[in-house]
Amino acid sequence: MSKDVVAVTPLDGYRLRLRFEDGAIGEVNVAELIEFRGVFAALREKAVFDQVRVDPELGTVVWPGGGDLDPDVLYALATGEPIPDLVPEWARG
Repeated sequence: MSKDVVAVTPLDGYRLRLRFEDGAIGEVNVAELIEFRGVFAALREKAVFDQVRVDPELGTVVWPGGGDLDPDVLYALATGEPIPDLVPEWARG
């Protein structure tokens, strides 16, 4: 799948509005994905959370301090499409 994030808008309630390279748009509640510990601890503060940006090389959202989220997971949550099985069909037995 691997659809890159091309635009992000921070919203209230630790949510992000995302636009993907295929034109899909959706919202994701980051608080349901992460624990606000370690590299994500600073995101508890709205001012830091709002510093989210798209890293075009990674194709996903990033924050100062190195936190980022998997674009496949974001796409699945934002669009309702399932995350593809990473095991090749021939290996599923």
